[in-house]
Amino acid sequence: MKLLSSKSLRNKPRKGTRRHKRHKNYLLFVLLFLIGLGVSGGSTSSRATLKEAFKNDFMIGAALNSNQIFEKDTRGAEIVRTHFNSITPENILKWALVHPRPDKYDFAASDRFVEFGEKHGMFIVGHTLVWHNQTPRWVFEDEQGKPVDRETLLSRMREHIFTVVGRYKGRIKGWDVVNEALNQDGTMRQSPWFKIIGEDYLVKAFQFAHEADPNVELYYNDYDLELPAKRAGAVKLVKNLLAAGVTVSGVGLQNHNLMDWPSVADEDATIAAFSALGLKVHITELDVDVLPRTTKPGADYAVDTPVTPKLNPYVDRLPDTMQAALAKRYAELFKVYLKHRNSIERVTFWGVADGDSWLNNWPMKGRRNYPLLFDRLGQPKPALDAVIDTNALEQRGRHGKQ
Repeated sequence: MKLLSSKSLRNKPRKGTRRHKRHKNYLLFVLLFLIGLGVSGGSTSSRATLKEAFKNDFMIGAALNSNQIFEKDTRGAEIVRTHFNSITPENILKWALVHPRPDKYDFAASDRFVEFGEKHGMFIVGHTLVWHNQTPRWVFEDEQGKPVDRETLLSRMREHIFTVVGRYKGRIKGWDVVNEALNQDGTMRQSPWFKIIGEDYLVKAFQFAHEADPNVELYYNDYDLELPAKRAGAVKLVKNLLAAGVTVSGVGLQNHNLMDWPSVADEDATIAAFSALGLKVHITELDVDVLPRTTKPGADYAVDTPVTPKLNPYVDRLPDTMQAALAKRYAELFKVYLKHRNSIERVTFWGVADGDSWLNNWPMKGRRNYPLLFDRLGQPKPALDAVIDTNALEQRGRHGKQ
């Protein structure tokens, strides 16, 4: 921007003329523009950061993709360094990527992920060791393609866990050991792990992880635990693990939320239920789906539903009214988290910016979603200020200030 020269100031118009008024307005515009540069500077450096805002409450995390881990996405990596003090890998430590074949491990991306976290003093979480998705078929099958027996699958599980957890012993601080073992009604999911090994596959997974690194935190992680039946099933599952004598450090509530579900009361009850077991609660995969539902909460997702304007209404941008609604939704969720600050250890967003989110093109291709605190250009949305302001308002209320 070209600033006014001394010559232009000497030749400024006389007072009272129209030209003088226009010139005065222009100077005011320049002054306000320069002040604006000083306030924002095109970055988030002058505003409060998430990790600073909640430093006395819980850690604030983000799930990183490969572009952020390798810092190809420079803007995303900068947001992570600025706002977060915990990181989780979105995909690179899932079995299919880190152990794609029986005789092959690929640690290039996970090594870089751990190095990134250590470099910036972050709490590093591993995700995930045992899951029914993103696990290669060979894990469950013999050379003829038939299901392996219990002992073979247990041996493969143990070897995988000891290799992966052992590699990052003392560096990765917490592991999602078993992911999504339950159906929506709280019964055990009929996964290959369950069918071949039996219900004690969870006990074995936690046992192997603890043996591989006795000091690491170990979590059970699942979604929609705000559904009463599924929550009851998860409480029973965790109680059974504890009764078996294995180490369980905490429970991960994924919190893939809708704009109107779960209710504040359901979220409050869910956190309280696991806190009552003496365990720490982790909000592990937080986002808010702003698009219209394809099904009722708790039902299977209709992945074959065609995309229509009704199901994908915000093709170009999220309207201001929806930005405000999203900010309000995040604020009410964080009020619940703050209420349980003594039980919650970490709140992790599943992605950094809107363009990174798994909710784009899901549950059908072509959908464009806006579920996070930063937009596709990495700019903060009103929801970011709403989250940070929630903590500031809560602290003022706690200290009796108006």
